[in-house]
Amino acid sequence: MKFTVIAFMLLSPFTALCQDPMAAYYKVYNTAKNTPATIDDVVNDMAKADVLFFGEEHNDSTGHYLEALIFKKLIEKYPAKMALSMEMFQTDCQTVLNEYLAGFIREKNLISEGRAWKNYKDYRAMVESAKDNHLPVIAANAPTRYTNMVTRVGLGDLQKLDATAKSWLPPLPIDTATGRYYEKFGEIMGGHAGPMKIYQSQNLWDATMGYSIAKFYKANKGSKIFQVNGGFHSEEKLGTVAQLKKYAPNIKVINIQAYADDSFESPDWSKFSKFGDYIILTDPKLAKTF
Repeated sequence: MKFTVIAFMLLSPFTALCQDPMAAYYKVYNTAKNTPATIDDVVNDMAKADVLFFGEEHNDSTGHYLEALIFKKLIEKYPAKMALSMEMFQTDCQTVLNEYLAGFIREKNLISEGRAWKNYKDYRAMVESAKDNHLPVIAANAPTRYTNMVTRVGLGDLQKLDATAKSWLPPLPIDTATGRYYEKFGEIMGGHAGPMKIYQSQNLWDATMGYSIAKFYKANKGSKIFQVNGGFHSEEKLGTVAQLKKYAPNIKVINIQAYADDSFESPDWSKFSKFGDYIILTDPKLAKTF
């Protein structure tokens, strides 16, 4: 009896580590191999890549769980090489974010002065993992006031900003993506591209995130970056991915696209195959985070 109890105590932590309590609520698919995959497959694939994009639905509870899980596994697999890059923080808040990671300021200051998203709780686990492991977090997104500015007056007026403001943006002028990305933008706008200034503000968003990643990568050779953003920004490796490749043409990218989809029980993977290197479907019946 004593041996049985000891054996159980020794094995229990291992068993717990092997079990994923959310495994029944998501499915992973490798589009290149046309086969089911695992989160560990994604993590292992990062051995030959520099940036892993996770294109999320912002209110998908399972998606947020998986982001935190993937980042944790990446840290374990590639210790001291990882960085987290987030759409959810803006470039002019990088100092605040750095101060929090260094332990200088409290979380409430990060949330208020770092202008964290209202659903920051969905991303908190990743930021805390970075903090605990002394890893950088890139505030990748363009300040909202500048995307709003472009929506009102167009990209050209960004040239009128002072040097400090321009330091929070990619090099000007910004090359707007055309072709398929412009078509996709039209699709989400209801079949037409809408005002060009709105499309330009989308490109500012993408270019700033792409440039933020490229700038960090060039300054930190050998690093691996986990970028989290809304799905449209990286779907089909357009948007932010395309802008990143302009700033760092040789950078190697893997993209995950995650969807809480009604076909979860019996997915038609061909419907999603063009969107990413890996597709994750999550159970749409689970509660949303907001």
